[in-house]
Amino acid sequence: MRPTPSSAAASVPSPALAAAAPSASRWLPPFVLLAVLWGASFLFMRLGASQFGAVPTAGLRVILAALFLLPLMLLRGEWPALRQHWKPVLFSGIINSAIPFSLFAYAVVYMPTGMASVLNACAPLFGALVAWLWLGDRITGLRVTGLLIGFTGVALLALHDKPATAGAASWSAYAAIAACLCASLSYGVAASFAKRYLVGVPPLATATGSMVGASLCLLIPTIAMWPSQTPSWGSWLAVAALALLCTSVAYILYFHIIQTAGPSRAIAVTFLAPVFALVYGNWFLAEPITAWMLGCGAVVIGGTMLSTGLIARKRA
Repeated sequence: MRPTPSSAAASVPSPALAAAAPSASRWLPPFVLLAVLWGASFLFMRLGASQFGAVPTAGLRVILAALFLLPLMLLRGEWPALRQHWKPVLFSGIINSAIPFSLFAYAVVYMPTGMASVLNACAPLFGALVAWLWLGDRITGLRVTGLLIGFTGVALLALHDKPATAGAASWSAYAAIAACLCASLSYGVAASFAKRYLVGVPPLATATGSMVGASLCLLIPTIAMWPSQTPSWGSWLAVAALALLCTSVAYILYFHIIQTAGPSRAIAVTFLAPVFALVYGNWFLAEPITAWMLGCGAVVIGGTMLSTGLIARKRA
């Protein structure tokens, strides 16, 4: 399972920022590095999907990540936990990796990578909404306001800045937006699923098992949709970096942050990652950064922080 901030919120209810802050030297460096890696994932997805296609890119990503994580899980002695909970863990890989990875890989072909990362930042927003509808999690008026603000930001972003790349049809551009939103919704469903069925399962066992589940789900589609023309070495390197750095290493960093700083700080990495994604897209792909995109991104992020409880009203 890709450890998105929404899935962290699934394991532990998202509280307001804790009063007693842990030492920043323990969590801040991995926090920034994780944002750097997750911001780069959109660039690597574009470079991979442009030649492999969306589904093979996602398939290679989870297969390589599973091969990397399996030995670590075995060394940590977490195989018995995975064997005991293998059914929900494998299924979580479908809704929290196979589906959203494929959708985002499709989306970045038809829209700027920075914009896709901004839409990904509303995944915790969907997580809060799904948890309210499915699990009956308490949702305050302030959090409802955050949901409305976040969705308004997404609507403004979609209606104003047409995200099509050169030569892409209008329907493809809006299909890309829909793909990003469906991917974020999938993360939200996976978060509530994890909270209901995976509480107590060691994080590395969950991460590894879900990568295995996603690999099994995408193996046949990856083979069936394999490109007829051999992809370049650059595309292979991009997919390898996506799997090993932006997925496998990112998991390790993410779980370290949860353990040292708590889930409410870990969830905030989703709000920093778009900054790096916008910079990468501008530097390496010459993607424009518009004032409207930045403004709508701030609205989405602000609404998400309200809806997830990262910003809370202080009690007297």
